[in-house]
Amino acid sequence: MSAPSICVVGSINLDMNAYVERFPRPGETLHGRRFTTGYGGKGANQAVMAARLGAKVSMVGRIGGDIFGHDMRRNLESEGICTDFVRESKGVSSGVAVITIDEQGQNQIIVIPGANGLVTAADVEEAQAAITGAQVLLCQMEVPMEANLAALRIARNAGVTTIFNSAPVSSEVPEEVYRLSDIFCPNESEAELLTGVPVHTLDDARLAASMIVTRGARAALITLGAQGCLYVTADQEEHVPAPRVKAVDTTGAGDAFVGSLAHFLAAGLPVLEAIARANAIAAISVQHPGTQASYPRRADLPETLLR
Repeated sequence: MSAPSICVVGSINLDMNAYVERFPRPGETLHGRRFTTGYGGKGANQAVMAARLGAKVSMVGRIGGDIFGHDMRRNLESEGICTDFVRESKGVSSGVAVITIDEQGQNQIIVIPGANGLVTAADVEEAQAAITGAQVLLCQMEVPMEANLAALRIARNAGVTTIFNSAPVSSEVPEEVYRLSDIFCPNESEAELLTGVPVHTLDDARLAASMIVTRGARAALITLGAQGCLYVTADQEEHVPAPRVKAVDTTGAGDAFVGSLAHFLAAGLPVLEAIARANAIAAISVQHPGTQASYPRRADLPETLLR
């Protein structure tokens, strides 16, 4: 049986992680407990998670002409990810994420796009074969929307399943993106920014999800942290709970979920089973520090999650 095939159009970053007792107030200087660096970017994270589960993954994006960029390309290749469509932007810095993590495992993140902001529709069109040859396309909001739209159009025309992860929400999402998304996937805060509905309860999430479906998405999938997620279509609604665990670091958990979801859907699992397994993978990731460093590999997972 051939491996599930996934194409990711998205960002590639270096993460700089500062671990603190609590978040500083404006103008306050705190002593941190620990500092680490790691590989990140929502696109790269999702690609790595899918690859670690056994998917054949192609990455479409940009890195800077700096040492960070060279290291990030090597990291993707070491995970078995095809980087034929990862372009280098000379004279531009690679993307960087500055992340602060408190003792409860919550995080605050500042993203500097760098070369990620230069991904073009032409870059995506050059990768058309990788998109049409995949079973699932993943897009997020850390590269220009023109690139996402180009990828979504190619995938829809080819019958490829599309997942649009509306993170981080930094601008309005064009109506066409909703219409081209088989699964439109925000978290609670992103759903609120997109719909104007504060998402504090399941009923709130139901209302926000129904608005997303009304805009044209075939399904809305709102992630709810420890509460799991809510899946809504025009004629179906399911709350899929998450396993109860003690979180050490929630950084990258959403990407672990989305990358796992893409893998399980590409492997042919029914959508609700794919969501449940992706919840389980994300729950494993939050029990370990770091972003990609916290993502489990296939060999480390119980067979019940894989068969």
